[in-house]
Amino acid sequence: MPTQIAVITGAGAGIGRAAARALGRAGFDIALLGRNEDRLKETAADLKAHAIRTLVLPVDVADAEAVAKAAYQVEAELGPISVWANCAGATVVGQVATLSAQDIRRATEVTYLGSVNGTLAALEHMRRRGRGTIINLDLAPALRGLPLQAAENGARAALRGFCESLRPELLHDADAIRVVMVDLPSINTPRYGWTKNTTGKRLKPVGPVYEPEVAAEAICRAAFTTSRTISVGPSAPFSAFQKLLGAGYREKRLADHGYKAQLEKTCAEPNAPDDLYATAPGAFGAHGAFDAKSRRLDSPLSFFTTSSVMAGLRGAALAAGVTALITHLRNNRR
Repeated sequence: MPTQIAVITGAGAGIGRAAARALGRAGFDIALLGRNEDRLKETAADLKAHAIRTLVLPVDVADAEAVAKAAYQVEAELGPISVWANCAGATVVGQVATLSAQDIRRATEVTYLGSVNGTLAALEHMRRRGRGTIINLDLAPALRGLPLQAAENGARAALRGFCESLRPELLHDADAIRVVMVDLPSINTPRYGWTKNTTGKRLKPVGPVYEPEVAAEAICRAAFTTSRTISVGPSAPFSAFQKLLGAGYREKRLADHGYKAQLEKTCAEPNAPDDLYATAPGAFGAHGAFDAKSRRLDSPLSFFTTSSVMAGLRGAALAAGVTALITHLRNNRR
């Protein structure tokens, strides 16, 4: 049986680099896409040491034509693409009033349109064979709507809506192409040090933070699952119950606690380089600076929830709400 081929964007560092290792262990040969050629080559060297074929393709995912050309090169040099994982992303953090329209646009081009460009490139080849898997990343419910994160929240919400419309189109055309969303909590990657930041404070991850290998395991599972989504960590199962408290309660809590949850007390370095428009210099791997507080794959809270399980939880939450309402109405009649 020929080796399957996976394409990973953002493969030079962070989640993409960890995902390359995970999919390589699962038997895939890997095409590595990203802006920093040196870091892509380092990832390739890691994989080649384990006899995994690789192809390094320096590309900015915001460039649709470049991504499409890369897909053709993968098919020509490695073979038919069976999995495409869009792990690339860039954003700007800060209050909306402090952000420039240009920065928001660029963040949207990389995070949203970059994933769309990868999806389109994958579809062009997968539809010829009628099969394949496209994996896109989303935020865990606990991270959606965070203050200071409007640029990324907007891009991820757009990607979520894009995928929701794409799935029935593929079903209509009888293509066995799966589009899987991986909902991720805070992940310990280098991004907290290189994200463009207008707050004046150093950034830190919100809530439970997980090692990149946990995200990579979820992406690897997405390559083989029949579910539409895979969620990591405890926030996903509880999100259905949190909704019963109402949006107003959550917004008030985020207003009171959302800032300090994301910002260190120490000031950010002035004029620190960021990766919004160009790749950040330096040698970075999969991990960031928060190993001491990160949860690994062997953590009791490093578990994965599929869309079918989430549907059951939502049904249970609805049943609980209906039961509570009926009980309340009965008590009022007495």
